[in-house]
Amino acid sequence: MIEDIKKRALHRTRILEGQMRGLEKMIENEDYCVDIITLSLAIQKSLGSLNKLLVENHLRTHVTHQFEAGGDERDAAVAELLKVFELSNNRG
Repeated sequence: MIEDIKKRALHRTRILEGQMRGLEKMIENEDYCVDIITLSLAIQKSLGSLNKLLVENHLRTHVTHQFEAGGDERDAAVAELLKVFELSNNRG
């Protein structure tokens, strides 16, 4: 993993961990529903940021090597990225 991306991804996971603890407390305390939803949506946005970092790392490392190798490896990279794209469009 690229060191800078790893550092940023770990930072993002720590933020997410804190947000999840906060969400749990809000639910336990039966806080106002809109406040809970607002935090939940913020967590989803944070997960999106984490996913973007992970995709960037994957493109800069594994996919680059797979494309350079060509043939079946290139085809596997394309299939893998299409699968991730499909998963990201089917969430909801």
